Amino acid sequence: MIVGCQLGGVLGSQVGQGSGRTVATIVGTMIGATVGGNVGRSMDQTDRLKTAHALENVCTSVPTSWVNPDSRNQYTVTPTRTYDASTGPCREYTVHSVVAGKNETVSGTACRQADGSWKATN
Repeated sequence: MIVGCQLGGVLGSQVGQGSGRTVATIVGTMIGATVGGNVGRSMDQTDRLKTAHALENVCTSVPTSWVNPDSRNQYTVTPTRTYDASTGPCREYTVHSVVAGKNETVSGTACRQADGSWKATN
């Protein structure tokens, strides 16, 4: 079983260089669609990439927070559990947002696919 930072180390080594940047973009795009609700609709490309970065690089239970400089929306992404599935590593996560002054929290699970993208499982 891959746990916490081990997953971050393996996946993080791919982000930011060559094909890793492409993977981060794919992951970010899928995560924006995955999060859903007002939270997912409020995310721009940068927010999706930061969410993908949190899923790929941040240890379980460690929150990553930011404020979008353009929209002023606030996000906190926390990977809550990491585990192996038959398809590869999966991460449960929580996204807390403040969009237009309204708080919203959504939770989900995403699993890494063979091509490096993340796919929502719920």
